[in-house]
Parts: sequence; structure tokens; C-alpha cells
Amino acid sequence: MAQRAWQRMLSGRRLDLLDPSPMDIELEDIAHGLAFVARWNGQTQGDYAYCVAEHSLLVETIFAQIAPKAPVHWRLAALLHDAPEYVIGDMISPVKAAIGPDYGELDARLTAAIHIRFGLPAALPKTVKQQIKRADRISAWLEATRIAGFSEAEANKFFGKPKPEFCDHKVTLRPPLEVRAAYEARYKALCEAMGE
Repeated sequence: MAQRAWQRMLSGRRLDLLDPSPMDIELEDIAHGLAFVARWNGQTQGDYAYCVAEHSLLVETIFAQIAPKAPVHWRLAALLHDAPEYVIGDMISPVKAAIGPDYGELDARLTAAIHIRFGLPAALPKTVKQQIKRADRISAWLEATRIAGFSEAEANKFFGKPKPEFCDHKVTLRPPLEVRAAYEARYKALCEAMGE
């Protein structure tokens, strides 16, 4: 029997994971999927899992603080930085390391297709990618210390200690449908700011 390499989305699209087409990517599918994917393998405090959509909203906010003069389309890139996880899930770093380069290649193909679908370059400029990664690490530190049970010393070791001005951000836990709506609303606001 032939192995299936595509994922059926709620929109009805069928996304080929090995050769993803931008035409098969819908924002609603991304928002829905990310709202139901737990970060930290669900090992967080609170009544709801801390989802990738909520994390993405936080990363976009932190990115705007890091690069306040960045064009709005780079803020969209920050919001979409973990978008491939709507299909492949969120794997903690130790699992990614165990899988090896195949995971990174799959993630890169999906990222390129997502970027093209939303009018971004397939590969982001190095500076922008570094700024988003910095925002991602700050978010990880906040999440680790506030909801994932890490001591500050552990979080400093794995994610780097953020500057005090980044430590005022809240790590929010909400029901998945509420986060999905917030993610979609933020996408819409960014598109409107870009004149789309």
C-alpha cells in the first residue's frame, strides 16, 4: 500500500508535506492547528495547554519591541515563525536533535511555502531571522520560568537571560478557540497595516 504524504485540512485542502504548495495553505488552517498544538509537550501549569498560537502572538509582540521600525511584513513573518507546526506539531528541541536533519528540511520546505503564500520571501533576510529567533528565545525563557517549571538559572542556561525590559510580558493561557480567534485577528490587523 502506498504511503500517504499529505495532510487533509479542515478547509478541505490537502497539503503535501514532501512538496508543499503555497496554494494549499490557508490562514484559518494554520490558526486552528496552532491553537491546538501544545508547547512544552503540554508540561505546563494552568487549566489550558500553552499553545503554539499563543506563543506566536507573544513572539510577534516581542519582535516589535526588538525591532520597532521593522516593516509590518516582518511582523507577519514573526507571527508565522512556527506556522509549519500546524502540520508537523511542536517537537521539543531534544526530539528534534534525535531526529536529525530530516526534521529541519521538512520544516524549511513548509516554511518556504507558507512565506510565499503570504507574500513573504521564501527565505527571510538573515537580520530579520536573527531578530525573530531572539524574540523566540525571550518567549521561551518567559514560558520556561512562568509556566514550565524551570528555575531562572536553568532558563538562563538554555535560552539566555533576557534584558529586564522584556520581562514584563505576560504568558497567557486561554481556551484554544479564543487563541485561534486572537491569532486570526492579529493576522488581519497586520494585513490591514500592510494595505492588503
